[in-house]
Amino acid sequence: MKSPSLFLLLFALVFSASAQQDVNYEETQVPDLILPDLFVDFQGNRIITPNAWESKRRPELLGLFTRHVYGQLPTDFDQQSFEVVETPNHPHVEYANLKKVNITVSRNSNSQTIHLQIYSPKTGKDPFPVFLLISHRDVEKITGDPENQFFPIHQIVSRGYAAAIFDVEDVSPDDKIRFTDGILNTLYPEQLTLPDGMRGLSAWAWGAMRAMDYFETDKSIDEHKAGVVGHSRGGKAALWCGANDTRWAITVANESGCGGAALSRRKFGETIDRINTTFPYWFTDNFKKYNGLEENLPLDQHQLIATLAPRAVYIASAIEDQWSDPKGEYLSLKLGASVYSEIYKIPISLPDQYNYFLHTLHQKSVGYHLREGKHDLTSYDWEKIIDFADLQFD
Repeated sequence: MKSPSLFLLLFALVFSASAQQDVNYEETQVPDLILPDLFVDFQGNRIITPNAWESKRRPELLGLFTRHVYGQLPTDFDQQSFEVVETPNHPHVEYANLKKVNITVSRNSNSQTIHLQIYSPKTGKDPFPVFLLISHRDVEKITGDPENQFFPIHQIVSRGYAAAIFDVEDVSPDDKIRFTDGILNTLYPEQLTLPDGMRGLSAWAWGAMRAMDYFETDKSIDEHKAGVVGHSRGGKAALWCGANDTRWAITVANESGCGGAALSRRKFGETIDRINTTFPYWFTDNFKKYNGLEENLPLDQHQLIATLAPRAVYIASAIEDQWSDPKGEYLSLKLGASVYSEIYKIPISLPDQYNYFLHTLHQKSVGYHLREGKHDLTSYDWEKIIDFADLQFD
């Protein structure tokens, strides 16, 4: 007779194998794409001018994503303070100055502190353009390793940019049990009772917005040349942050996949059902209504990318990261970029056919690259991101 523990192990293995078989990695199995129109508002009017886009259609789209996907992003608070700590001794002292900033936000007699680190070039003239990385990995471990590629400080500062980073642990831990331990419990507890209330990704976007609040006060930082960057789940948050906060000149989503840049209706790789089952704390409760029912969504991710216009957007994919659906990420960018060309008359030319080989597409306002390798944020990605930023700020 098999022991109960052995039975459970066999069951888990069979269930896991069965679950993996359900994942679609075949283009022939992708449903016909019937996508909601970017340019037709709720009253049926076609939007053709920047004023109509900014006053009517863009707010409509942000409202849809708030209600159905990411949840609210409250920005009301009573007080915010910045404590700056100069840090002369650190692993990157040869080429970077480190400034640690404690950002404390208070609301209803409660407070939460975000620990922001900013590495600025030792050479060159400030104010410096800046990249902020929304990190779901241990920031102390990342910044303590000069060889780390996820946040390659030397590579960034050597190109003349400040490199800023904060840990999402400070605002909403990336954990299905502890995710409320940050601002959701201390500052915005009422959000937890709402079907479209703030959850993890909106909390991370909120944290990035508070970093931007600080950048606006620091004379060594050029807040008009700031990029918010995220990888994977961080890329989802970066897109939502850039969509809501027009102070960001560039929004970068690296391999953000489902709920990020990839079109949900393709049902390729990770799906809404999978992501809501595994990470139920990332998105608003309303998003779960679309588990297995992507075609019922009143939106898709190309519309989120469109809300960034006319500010710059950069999407990156990896060949072996089929879970994130590289083609779906690219198609979403191409479709969303039509707002840049049709509304803002910015020349955009992206190929109709997707190229599954290593390639880079850099234009004013819109950029994309596909690299070799697996799901990660690497020095190659950073090289392409910085090249794109150079083009925007030239």
